[in-house]
Amino acid sequence: MIPTITLTNKEQELGHLVVIISKFAKLPAGIFTAAEKKYLQEQVETHKQEVVAINHLTHWIYLYFIRDEKNQSKRLESSRKAGDIVAGFLNNHRATRVAIFDAASEGSVILAFAEGMALGSYQFLKYKRDKEKENTLKEIEIYSQALEDADLGHASGNQESPVAPHVSSITKLNILLEAVFICRDLINEPNSYLTATVFANEVEKMAMDAGASVEVLTRQEIAALGMGGLLGVNLGSHEPPTFTVLEWKPKEALNAKPLVFVGKGVVYDTGGMNLKPGDSMLNMKDDMSGAAAVAATIYAIAKARLPVHVIGLMPATDNRPGVKALVSGDVITMHNGMTVEVLNTDAEGRLILADALSYAQKYDPALVIDLATLTGSAVRAIGKFGACAMQSKAAWELEILKTSGNEVYERLVEFPMWEEYGEQIKSDLADLKNLGPAEAGMITAAKFLENFTAYPYIHLDIAGPAFIEKRDSYRGQGGTGYGVRLLFDFVERFMIG
Repeated sequence: MIPTITLTNKEQELGHLVVIISKFAKLPAGIFTAAEKKYLQEQVETHKQEVVAINHLTHWIYLYFIRDEKNQSKRLESSRKAGDIVAGFLNNHRATRVAIFDAASEGSVILAFAEGMALGSYQFLKYKRDKEKENTLKEIEIYSQALEDADLGHASGNQESPVAPHVSSITKLNILLEAVFICRDLINEPNSYLTATVFANEVEKMAMDAGASVEVLTRQEIAALGMGGLLGVNLGSHEPPTFTVLEWKPKEALNAKPLVFVGKGVVYDTGGMNLKPGDSMLNMKDDMSGAAAVAATIYAIAKARLPVHVIGLMPATDNRPGVKALVSGDVITMHNGMTVEVLNTDAEGRLILADALSYAQKYDPALVIDLATLTGSAVRAIGKFGACAMQSKAAWELEILKTSGNEVYERLVEFPMWEEYGEQIKSDLADLKNLGPAEAGMITAAKFLENFTAYPYIHLDIAGPAFIEKRDSYRGQGGTGYGVRLLFDFVERFMIG
């Protein structure tokens, strides 16, 4: 269940309330008693609490005090985390509705707080018989003159615009939340349900709902295109591969050349013939997180009617050690004609991505960004706190993407793409080999993929933040939906400004 966020100026009925302030001088009158005000100030100033709860028996009132933080990114992130804390309280008390009173007049902070509340309420209960612990929060009402004025100002200033009608910040937030929830659901689905074919079917449903166009290529069509990477990884599976193309192309698109997003869609990864050891296979249903993020991002862009031409490419298959599976030493021919010596069948993601990146050339794209749970090296480098980013011919675009990453706190760390790394993936038998040395594995993987690009290109290795085993604030537990909020913000920032 996705909590719905609304902006309203109606008088507050007696119920759960969150008051947000940045100074005690702005504490609204008529809500707290003198004793409560003294208690709140003591908790905030002496005990350094940011969220304080007061029980009014029939309802709770929460105070969120915005700390003086010069870094706006951290300020917004603190607000999301505070929203998650309050949502936890409300769900524990079986509340269905809450109002947020913006006494600080800081619209961006209020939106971030509501975003944290909603995202923190996510649950994946599809396979649970006992729904007693299902979260109850359904409605989040925001009372904010700052947000109301901002949306009215944008709307009135947009009357002569040739692009799509203005979409309010609240509407966009609700759309984005829905997209993140969909992405998380797809990632959390087990492979017993989510095969490559089912994934493609789910994307078709999303396209129909959002008004986007979709095409799903079958095994025969994939073979006709010479996609040896996708076909090779699929050899050991009893399920066919799919290649899904999702497109949003409004008449009023601001870009002459499309933005293309490519997502790795390995719906389950055993490692193939190089079988993963121990419990390394436990959460490998998440190896399609990149494809899920691409599908959900374009869904959100289409639902919000952003005036941007975007295309999503999602190659999908599982990777299993079947009787016909690839083995170490095999050579495959890719979509662009290059040959690859397969040294390790567990380095399969780059094989299916390479075909998709080569296929992207047909669109003459302005920029291509891929997202993939690609390497353990990325996790070892920076953990779950961000993604490893590398670029080719897209230094300026990556700087904008980094800004978006800081804004939504899906942060990026840039690594170099020096030519020496390319030497490490040259093969004596074929044009390339699919594995470099143990060191800098996330970079050699990116250098491998660079061979299939001839356009501005950004590679995001999201292996760390895409799926987390222990709950992390509003990111939840399991699939996080990493990349959806990042790419949506980037599209707005890069194309619309």
